[in-house]
Amino acid sequence: MEHFGLILKSYGAHAREAKRLIDSYRSYAAPNIPMTAVVPEEDIDTFRAFTSSDVELVPEEEFEQHLVTEPTGALRPGYVRQEIIKLAFHELGIYRHYFTVDSEAQFIRPFSTSDFLTPDGSPYSILVEDRDLAVDPEYFTSYWTERQAAHRRIWETVDVPDPVIRTCHGHTTFASPVLESFVTEFLHPRQWGYRDAIAFAPYEYTWYNAWLLKSSVVPLHPRDPVIKVFHSESELLTSVARGVTAEDIARGYLGMVINGNFDQGRSLTWAQMHKTRSLAPYLSYAELGSVLRWKVQESSARRFRGKQ
Repeated sequence: MEHFGLILKSYGAHAREAKRLIDSYRSYAAPNIPMTAVVPEEDIDTFRAFTSSDVELVPEEEFEQHLVTEPTGALRPGYVRQEIIKLAFHELGIYRHYFTVDSEAQFIRPFSTSDFLTPDGSPYSILVEDRDLAVDPEYFTSYWTERQAAHRRIWETVDVPDPVIRTCHGHTTFASPVLESFVTEFLHPRQWGYRDAIAFAPYEYTWYNAWLLKSSVVPLHPRDPVIKVFHSESELLTSVARGVTAEDIARGYLGMVINGNFDQGRSLTWAQMHKTRSLAPYLSYAELGSVLRWKVQESSARRFRGKQ
């Protein structure tokens, strides 16, 4: 068993994004950090075309006993399956600790195991309250209330001693000992499987973090996120309008994710977040025309004020 590695859960429709992630991994990862990609058996050949010995491919059918084939609540089966696989991956015994990465992610600067593990080999845990997202009107309206209610249900069910909810959206290091304890001491006594936990509240990272805080199986070493996630289009466009580039983001983060729910591959080829080039794909021709009109009016008004 390797002490640490990265896992990617993906599938054929996200192969283009996954290739970008893997290319960035090859550019920036230290030589001793392996990666495993879990994909459906039918997509193995697609992924084999851009992976090699540095990226192990595992068919998701390895987890068939845990997976679902029908929608769970409002969630598509594929979405539920990837949540379950992240929790169940420890059962393969490949890594003692593993950092989960999404297809939409891309690394933007060099990284090593010290970004994920303490000097004694314990994992850092991404634990935050996300107060900035509560402030974001777009995120609050679309996601915050429902998400926090689900997190509270998890917190109360696990009986976490600390009432303050600290968790993450993803891109954290899972410790296999914590997940083994979660299965034997939490799921089994309730006669639950992973799918039952996700059906109760579909937030795999919050289940993990709640049990991490409850069980104290591994030493707790909290830290801020190491991947910058743009959760909403307004958050992204605000940063771009300010002139923030990938180089700026790299001062604080190992990588970044632009949420595919609104991005839809438009940022796939970004090398840098150049203001005008990056804003253009998100604006319709009508919006561009409106921007131009307002710019002309603003410039004219400024010139008029200067002459007074």
